[in-house]
Amino acid sequence: MSPPPHRRPVCQKGVLRLSAGRAVDLRLKLNLTSGGLLAVGGLVSSILLSTAVLVGVATRHLPLRDRP
Repeated sequence: MSPPPHRRPVCQKGVLRLSAGRAVDLRLKLNLTSGGLLAVGGLVSSILLSTAVLVGVATRHLPLRDRP
């Protein structure tokens, strides 16, 4: 039995063009595989979770200590 032929992964493609007046013209082309899309989703979710934890710690009220 021979191994299956090598196939290229399916890519998601996106194009973004932003312009502001005559001075600024930005173009972005993105090719992303399904594995890359999963990795980006994992990174974004971990950033959002860590941000939520940091905000929770920064805004909690600590009990006042008794001063001698």
